[in-house]
Amino acid sequence: MSQARFPFTHRFLRSIIRGLLRLLCRLNVEGVEHVPTEGPFMLVSNHLHWLDIPLLWVTFPCRVTVFAARKWGRRPVIGWLLRTLGNAIFVFRGEVDRQALRQALAVLKDGGILALAPEGTRSKTGALQRGKDGAAYLAARTGVPLVPVVAYGQEKVFGSLRRGRRARVHVVFGPPFKLPGTPGRVNREQLHAFTEQIMLRLAAMLPPAYRGVYATAVQEESRTLPNLP
Repeated sequence: MSQARFPFTHRFLRSIIRGLLRLLCRLNVEGVEHVPTEGPFMLVSNHLHWLDIPLLWVTFPCRVTVFAARKWGRRPVIGWLLRTLGNAIFVFRGEVDRQALRQALAVLKDGGILALAPEGTRSKTGALQRGKDGAAYLAARTGVPLVPVVAYGQEKVFGSLRRGRRARVHVVFGPPFKLPGTPGRVNREQLHAFTEQIMLRLAAMLPPAYRGVYATAVQEESRTLPNLP
């Protein structure tokens, strides 16, 4: 999907947000050539800061459906932006939201693009937290490719501005991959294993300081990470 096919409001708001981000930081984007030209596929990312979603909006070349906590949907400005720019699916945090899962499956079955952070919530440590199984479940049910993307440096933006500097922010897209043996039914153990594969992909794309609970696993398995089809 080209930007020319985005609705005018979408293109206009993207331009404003892109301009604001360029003022706030020095933005470096890599790997956009890895993004498929059409869906269905899932975009899986780390979740470091509230700036993650604006960064995704302005760097990703296609319109996506995003997951967002229900509390943001009740905020007048942010809720409207999420619905306008992201076709948001609002979810209950900390529990299995079956209605949201059904909506997500429908997006993928209709050939859409779904973006979500397997961690489920923003990191409080500045590094990766243990991933939850929602992304693996959706990928296992549908068999769609996953496109990993990481963003880092955005947590330094406002602190750097107070010192009169612009932080360097990186957004990196990786090659698509598929979970082996999908689509199909999987048990809890297989879901956990799939989640670990997804999170290790993200961790390997991040600098060591951002790998969090996956730092040791990436170091130990850096030579044996699966080359999934």
